[in-house]
Amino acid sequence: MKFEEIEAVMRKNESLSEQFILPGNYIVVRLDGKGFTKLTKEKLTLEKPFDERFGKAMIDTAKHLFNTGFKVLYGYTQSDEISLLIDQDDQTFSRKTRKLNSVLSGEASAFFSLQFQELCVFDCRTIAIPNREMLLDYFCWRQEDAHRNSLSAYCYWTLRNNGYTAKQATGKIEKMTQAEKNELLFQYGINYNTLPLWQKRGVGIYNKELMKQGFNPVTKETVDYMRKELFVEKKLLIRGEYREFLREIFNNK
Repeated sequence: MKFEEIEAVMRKNESLSEQFILPGNYIVVRLDGKGFTKLTKEKLTLEKPFDERFGKAMIDTAKHLFNTGFKVLYGYTQSDEISLLIDQDDQTFSRKTRKLNSVLSGEASAFFSLQFQELCVFDCRTIAIPNREMLLDYFCWRQEDAHRNSLSAYCYWTLRNNGYTAKQATGKIEKMTQAEKNELLFQYGINYNTLPLWQKRGVGIYNKELMKQGFNPVTKETVDYMRKELFVEKKLLIRGEYREFLREIFNNK
């Protein structure tokens, strides 16, 4: 078979296997650390259950993804995951899911690896969301997941630091309600309500208009102007208030 004939067959096979995010759908991408449990336990020296340096690396990685060729409207990170909302009308790579997944996972993996000088890998999934309310549901769901995981992590490491084995700690908190977990922490002198919000509710990243000052070389005067900059919100609102916070960001894209 001639080269041209082989190429035609291969190109056809490629095109038939393509998947796209259809027009009118919102594009959400979620990246998760692959094998990060082993990474954080065996290769990195980190504070438990939350480490400032690791948290900053996740935020910086999410910020980096705003500058990879896609029009990202909102980023959210908690633990070892990042969720991105890409503009509904973005046509980068013709909205091919394989390109979204491969480019963003590659960018995140490379950038995060440089922060710790260790091989760190993110997997990636692209999700089509058909309407605004479901979009709000998605980000509220991820924030609630952050809260539940954070509470369990604090309980687990509090028990580990007080003589429990990994198996014993896991078994003790496995069937506890949230109220019981809060009470457990209180018994060890920890008030969960006073812990840093970024650890409990994650971090939001979005473009925000800020007033800046500049110098006009012609008039020799200081001038005020509005400029959009990436803003990191470490004190996110919760539940209904978080939903309204998101709605305002999405309305002002």
